[in-house]
Amino acid sequence: MDAGLVAARPQRSWIKDNRMRLVMLSFLMLFLELALIRWLGENVVYLSFFTNFVLLGSFLGIGLGFLSAKRRGSLKWLPASLFALVGLVLVFPAEIDRSGAEVIYFGSPEVSGLPLWVMLPLIFGAVVWILFLVGQAVARVFSLFQPLTAYRLDITGSILGVVGFALLSWLQTPPVVWALVVLGLLVAVALPEMDGRSLLLMVGVVVVLGAQSLSPGSSWSPYYHVQTVEAPEAVLVNVNGIPHQAMTTVERRLATEPLYFAPYDLIPADPARVMVVGAGTGTDVAIALDNGAGAVDAVEIDPRLYEIGRDRHPDNPYADDRVRVVIDDGRAFMERNPGNYDLILFALPDSLTLVSGQSNLRLESFLFTQEAISKAGDLLAPGGMFAMYNYYREDWLVDRLGATLEARFGTDLCVIAPQGGSGLAMLAAGGGVSDVCPEGVRDLSAAPPPATDNYPFLYVRSPGIPFLYLVVMASILAISLITIRATGTTFRSIRPNTDLFLMGAAFLLLSTKSVVQFALWFGTTWIVNALVFGGVLLSVLLAIQVARLRWLPRPEVLYGFLVLAIGLSWAIPPSLLLELALPMRFGAAILLAFTPIFIANLVFAQRFAHSENATAAFGVNLLGAMLGGVLEYASLVTGYRALAVLVGVLYVGAFLAWKRTSRPNMDDEPTREGATQPLEPAAHPAVSPANRG
Repeated sequence: MDAGLVAARPQRSWIKDNRMRLVMLSFLMLFLELALIRWLGENVVYLSFFTNFVLLGSFLGIGLGFLSAKRRGSLKWLPASLFALVGLVLVFPAEIDRSGAEVIYFGSPEVSGLPLWVMLPLIFGAVVWILFLVGQAVARVFSLFQPLTAYRLDITGSILGVVGFALLSWLQTPPVVWALVVLGLLVAVALPEMDGRSLLLMVGVVVVLGAQSLSPGSSWSPYYHVQTVEAPEAVLVNVNGIPHQAMTTVERRLATEPLYFAPYDLIPADPARVMVVGAGTGTDVAIALDNGAGAVDAVEIDPRLYEIGRDRHPDNPYADDRVRVVIDDGRAFMERNPGNYDLILFALPDSLTLVSGQSNLRLESFLFTQEAISKAGDLLAPGGMFAMYNYYREDWLVDRLGATLEARFGTDLCVIAPQGGSGLAMLAAGGGVSDVCPEGVRDLSAAPPPATDNYPFLYVRSPGIPFLYLVVMASILAISLITIRATGTTFRSIRPNTDLFLMGAAFLLLSTKSVVQFALWFGTTWIVNALVFGGVLLSVLLAIQVARLRWLPRPEVLYGFLVLAIGLSWAIPPSLLLELALPMRFGAAILLAFTPIFIANLVFAQRFAHSENATAAFGVNLLGAMLGGVLEYASLVTGYRALAVLVGVLYVGAFLAWKRTSRPNMDDEPTREGATQPLEPAAHPAVSPANRG
C-alpha cells in the first residue's frame, strides 16, 4: 500500500491507480474550465466584457465540490449538464444592448436572444454546477492522500491541462476536439459510473459541437471562432459571430470606403517603409502596396486571419516580395523594432476578446496607450507620419485618441470623423499633416484623458465601474451566497479561517497582476498568457519542494518577505523593464512577478499544514479567491499598479487574522515533511483548477 495514502476505498473507474486517477481528474477539471472559457466567450461574445465571469463560476463550483466531498454525487450528471449548457447557448444566443455612455461595446447593434438578466445567471449557474461535479470527484480522490502528496498530483494534472489546451490552441483545433478530449477522460476515469443515457448525451455534445465545427467556412484561431462568407465582390470574415473584416480588391475598396486611402493622400511622397498593425486578411497591406510602398511590415496577432488572407485575398498581397509578415502583438513588435518608418498605420485593430478570463485586459489594450503612441512616434523617420482609423462609434473616443496623438506630436494633427461616430474615422499626426488636413483644427479641450499603460481601458470613458458591471457583480455575489448556504456552510464556520479567506483574495489579484505585467512586457498573445500560468504552476511546485526539503522561517518572517516583495513589485515601474534588452527583461520579469507568488505559496503552505479541517480551510480559501476576482474590477478605478497595494493590504489583514486565531503549535518552530508536524500545503486558489485558466 502506498505510504502516502490515508485511506483506501474502491473507486469506480477503469484506472485503479489512485495517483493516476487524481492526475487525470485534475487534468479534466482544468481542461474543461479552459474549454468553457473559450467556447462561451466565442458564442456569447459579450461575456468578454465581463472579464472573469466564467472563472468566478469555476471557483465557486470547485470550492463547493470540495466542501461537499462526502455527500452523494456522480460524474454521470456531467454529460447532461454539458448538453444543456451547449443547447442553451446555441438556441438562445445573447447580445448586450450596447447603448450607453459609460463604456463602448463592439459588435452588432441588434439585440437578440434571452434578456441579459436571464442569460447571464443561467450561464453562471451552469458553470458552477458543471465544475461542482468535477470538483467533487477530484476532492474524493484527493482525500485518499496526505495533503502534500495529493497537491503535487493535482498540480501535475493541472500542468498537463495547461499544456494540452495550449497545444490544441496552437493547432487551431475546433471545439469538437475539446469535447472528444473530455469524453475520453470521462471514459477513462468514470465509465463505471456512466449509464447509457449519460454516454449518449456526451456523444450528443460531441455531435452538436461537431456540426458547429464543420459548418461551411468555420475555423478556429487561438482567439476566435472565424467564419468566412462569400458575398458579391468580397469575402466577409466574421469572428465570434460579429462582422470583422472584408476581403476585396483595392479598386472596390476605393469606391466604397475612400478614407482607407486618406493616409497616402496626406503624406507628401510614396512611403519607402510602412508598418501596418492589424494587417488581418491583407486589405490594408494591398492598399499600401498600391500606393507605392517600398517595403511593408504586416503585423497581425491572429495567425488564422493571416492564413485566410494569404489564401483567399483577391489581390494576393502577402505573396508580394515587399511584404514581411509578423505574427505578434503590435506593441511587442514596436518595443523591439529599430524603426525608421515613413508611415505607421493602426488599421482597425479592435479585438473582440480578452487576453484571458482573469483580467479586464483586451488584445489591443496596450496598443492605444499614451506610451504606445509615443513609442510609435519614436519609430518614424524624419517627416514620417502616424495614422489610425476605425469605426470608433463615439465622439469622445475620437477626442481621446486625438488628445493622445496631440500629446506626442503637438498640433500637427488631422482628424477626419463623422459626428456621432456613425462611420469610419481617421486620425493622423506628424509629417506636416495639419497643413493639408481637409477638416481643419478639431477642438480637443473636453477630451477624456488618454489611456496609459497603468490604465489601459480605452473604451471606458472615465475611471469608475460601469453600472452594468455593478449589477453583474451583485448578481454573482447573490448567487454565490445562496449556493454556499445550500451546502450547509455557515459564516461562523468560516470565521476561524479568515486569514485563508484573505489569502485567497490576495493571491487571485497577485496572479492577475502578473498576467497584466507580462502582457505589457512581452505582448498580449495567447502563448504569453499560457506561459504565465505555466510559470505560476511551476512556482507552486518549487514552493512545495522547499516546504518539503527545507526548514521554513517563522510565519512573521515569511509575511515580512512577502510584503517586501509586493512592495518592490509596486515600486518598480513596469515601463522600466521595457527599456531593457529582451533577455534581461525576461529575467527581470520572472524575478519581479514570480518572487511574490513563490513566497505567498510558502506562507500558504505553512498555514495550511496546521489547519484542523483541511477541507473546510480549502473551501474558505476558494471563496476568498472569488472575492479577489470581484476586487479585480477595482482596476477600472485605480489602474493596475494599485492592485499591488490592495494585495499588500489583504496579506497584512491575513497576518493579523492569523495572529488572532493562531494555535500554540503555530508559534512553535516550523517543521518539515517527516517531522512531528509536517508542512503539507494544499491547493492555493491562484493555482487551483479554478484559477489556472
